[in-house]
Amino acid sequence: MATLGIDQDFLRDYAELEPAVQKRVQEVFRKFSEATHAGVHLEKVHNARDPRLQTVRITQFWRGVVLAPDSGDSYTLLKVLPHDAAYSWIQRRRVSVNAATGRIELRDVASIEETLPQLERLGEHDNRRLFDAVNDADLRRLGVDGETLTFARALTDLIQLEASQSFLPPQQYDALIGLALGMSPDEVWAQLAGDLQEQGYDTEDIDAAVTRSPERVVLVHGPDELMAVFADPFALWRIYLHPAQRRVAYGSFGGSAKVGGAPGTGKTVVALHRAAHLAEQGGRVLLTTFTSTLASSLEDSLRLLTSDPEVLDRIDVRHVDQIAYQVVAGQHGRLTILRPAEERATWKRIIKRLGLPFTEGFLAAEWRDVVLGRGVADADAYLAAKRSGRGRALGHLQKAQVWHAVSAFSEELTERNVWTYESMCAEAARLLADAEDKPYDHVIVDEAQDLHPVRWRLLRAAVAEGRDDLFIAGDTHQRIYGNTVSLRGLGIKVAGRSFRLTVNYRTTAEILGWSLNLLSGVRVDDMDEGLEKLSGCRSDVHGSPPTAIGHPTRQRELDQLAEKIGAWISSGVSPEEIGVAARSNKLVDEAVGALDRAGVAAASLARKTPDGAVRAGTMHRMKGLEFRCVAVIGVGVHQIPATGAVTPEEEDKAAHTADLERERCLLFVAATRAREALYVSWHGEPSPFLRPVLT
Repeated sequence: MATLGIDQDFLRDYAELEPAVQKRVQEVFRKFSEATHAGVHLEKVHNARDPRLQTVRITQFWRGVVLAPDSGDSYTLLKVLPHDAAYSWIQRRRVSVNAATGRIELRDVASIEETLPQLERLGEHDNRRLFDAVNDADLRRLGVDGETLTFARALTDLIQLEASQSFLPPQQYDALIGLALGMSPDEVWAQLAGDLQEQGYDTEDIDAAVTRSPERVVLVHGPDELMAVFADPFALWRIYLHPAQRRVAYGSFGGSAKVGGAPGTGKTVVALHRAAHLAEQGGRVLLTTFTSTLASSLEDSLRLLTSDPEVLDRIDVRHVDQIAYQVVAGQHGRLTILRPAEERATWKRIIKRLGLPFTEGFLAAEWRDVVLGRGVADADAYLAAKRSGRGRALGHLQKAQVWHAVSAFSEELTERNVWTYESMCAEAARLLADAEDKPYDHVIVDEAQDLHPVRWRLLRAAVAEGRDDLFIAGDTHQRIYGNTVSLRGLGIKVAGRSFRLTVNYRTTAEILGWSLNLLSGVRVDDMDEGLEKLSGCRSDVHGSPPTAIGHPTRQRELDQLAEKIGAWISSGVSPEEIGVAARSNKLVDEAVGALDRAGVAAASLARKTPDGAVRAGTMHRMKGLEFRCVAVIGVGVHQIPATGAVTPEEEDKAAHTADLERERCLLFVAATRAREALYVSWHGEPSPFLRPVLT
């Protein structure tokens, strides 16, 4: 039986093929995966630069491009293209093995040969070269082979290198771009650590290189695995690592470590691989995040990554509040959680009874962020506590009043035997801190930017301090719940063990650039008393620029939404690959209604979504999801920022600023859920957050 590899880039291409062509691809390669070397019908291409690149007939019009072995039954599907395009594609390219990484490479040799004379002419009057400061030995050590080295020696500036990205071998380009941006050869080596070896690899062994290239090639064994890949190509594509992510996922660290990066850079993929890796080594692993929806998504992806029952049994995939409930219920019995409306009513009663000059929102935030967040146990500790991040200054008398209210609130919770999620997490943190036997050897946190400090205290207490104890993945530019923390202040030390991913593998460069402009001038913390940066973030995938358009009325906006989604579906996009984001549940329901009236099946993410339906949800519910096409609606001056979500400036200036930042980040999150197409609309005047992208 043949072993078939599927190139990751083809998984993207496959989703864009017409359904009839997809069906034929499945039929052809199902038979292909059942064949032996002698039974595989491949056609060689005249004038091919590499005879191992061959074609297989899909239809009279379509051809599959396959990397065939010199011997044996291991094949890799690279492309499905129209007949003439497939032949031209093969005639321009060659397969190679990177001597330093051992990974498979494809290069457009024709483009290299066509561009090199132009570079040499341009450099005739310029004695300087881009890589004058780097010797040949270092370039070869980083995997740059003879052909690419000759090309690199002709470059005179960075722009020429960037323009060559589409046809140079990707791993060699990554090494060159790092050097061109000022990194030393040793720093580039460190960036690719785990994928380089000093003694090099056999550059003639293509089969071994394919096996060593899981970040590029999905290997399937038999027709059942093949059909599973074609059934959900994007889901499988998301669990494979780029080499730049691999050293973070599989590294071993002296303590806690953190990985950051803009949307689509693979933080969740790294977290998933790290969980599986640590479990394979025998560790008890908690893979966690801040909502049950995201935890469920993580579990589904983890099962795509590994089917080993022993590994899966050692990984606990749950959101933080589930862990807290289990710990506290084990000590106190079944818990009753106070609903948000009941909590507000309780604070109001206390304010009225004590005659306090504070709002219920201010007292609730003071209790969560200062008392629980900083582990304050008594009045003296509260009077001495730092209130950084709380914009309203309090004198001693006012602090005493606040503590009086907080004490009354805590007493009422105890008397009624009820809990808030935060008080439950605080109690769980206390119980775990006192426990000698910790429940986990490793804790991995995804979407870390949205966890409240009290939840961080719980996670810190759930694992003993030591090697590879906590691994944190997050991006504070995507913070949508306003939970600002200092990891250092919580006893979580990541200094010297923080990594930043910069290459976006999900979103087109046009959508990413547009979305990044929404955050222009915004200063965002990095969870460790520094500032997070988005500089250097890039996408290598290109597409159409986003569309941003205003309408005179809400009804007209909804009508245009239905037309836009209808056009996407007509172009071959499946309804379930389309997402609609809005700030409020009311507008989500109106969007679903408008689509239904237009004959487009749609469902709210707040309920079970059937197959074949467009997914619509609030911007909060879109977190962690992705779609081929996304429409973000209702981005008007009175909808974003949402008035009720922003603290009045006169009440608390710092909270007001933080709330505006959170609302802006919420729009950023919604926009970056799109992989290929983004449509943004409003009625009346646009949101002030859109000014950077509309001017």
